[in-house]
Amino acid sequence: NNPALYNPYYLDGNEALIERQHKTLDVMVEMGYITQEQCDEAKAVDIIARVQPEQNQYENILAPWAVLEAKSALESKYGLKVLREGGVILYPTDTVWGIGCDATNPEAVARVYEIKRRVDSKAMLVLLDGAGKLQGYMDKVPETAWMLLEASEGQRPMTIIYPHARNLAPNLLAEDGSVGIRITTEPFSKALCEQLRRPIVSTSANISGEAAAKCFNDITPELLNAVDYVCAFRRNDTSTHQPSSIIKIDDKERITIIRS
Repeated sequence: NNPALYNPYYLDGNEALIERQHKTLDVMVEMGYITQEQCDEAKAVDIIARVQPEQNQYENILAPWAVLEAKSALESKYGLKVLREGGVILYPTDTVWGIGCDATNPEAVARVYEIKRRVDSKAMLVLLDGAGKLQGYMDKVPETAWMLLEASEGQRPMTIIYPHARNLAPNLLAEDGSVGIRITTEPFSKALCEQLRRPIVSTSANISGEAAAKCFNDITPELLNAVDYVCAFRRNDTSTHQPSSIIKIDDKERITIIRS
C-alpha cells in the first residue's frame, strides 16, 4: 500500500531494501501468487545492481519540456519578462506596430509618453485578449458596446472609448476618465495579453506628430533604441496594416465616430 517503502531512493541502506523485497516475496508465496521456486529465484536476483541513478522527474517526458520551451519562447520573443518588470517594448499588433507596456503600471506608461514625446493629456489605448475581461476595467460595459463588438467580429479592428475606466494606470486615461480599448484577435498580441494577464498599452510606433510605422522597417532607429525590448516576431512582414476605427461611447450610451 506504500510504494515508497520499496523505493531505493527513500531507504536507509541497501539491506532495508533487500529485507523488504524478501518479505514481500514470502507473503506472495503464502497468498498463492507465486510458487516457492519462483520466490527463491527472485531472491537470488541482485536488485541493488539494477538500481539506476535517480532521474529528474521531467526527464524524457515531452509535456514538461514543451511547457518550458513555450515559457522560454514567451519570455524571449514576446518580451513578457520586460513587461512584467515595468519595461517598454515594440511589438506587432492587430493593426500597426506599437509601443507597449503594462497598462496598469503608471511609471511604464509615463515612459511611453516620454519616448513618443507626447503630453499625457492625450490618452493612449490598450489591448485586451477577450471581451469578457472588459468588466474588470470599467464601472459598467455599455450595452451599446456589446452590440458593436458583436457586429465587428471578423471585420476591421475597432477601438471603443469607454467611460468611467478603472484598474488602469491613472495617467493612461483621458481627462474625462475614459479609455480606449480594443479586443485583439490577432494571434501574437492576443497571446501576449493572455500571458501577461493584464491589458497592454498599444500606441503607434512613432514620435508624436510623425507618420505611424506601417511595418517594422518603417520604425526609426531612435525608437528602436529608446525601448527596452523589440519583439522578434513579424519583423520580416512587409505588408501594411490600417489603424483601427475608433468609436466613443459616453455614459449615456451616445456614440461618436472618432475615426471611421
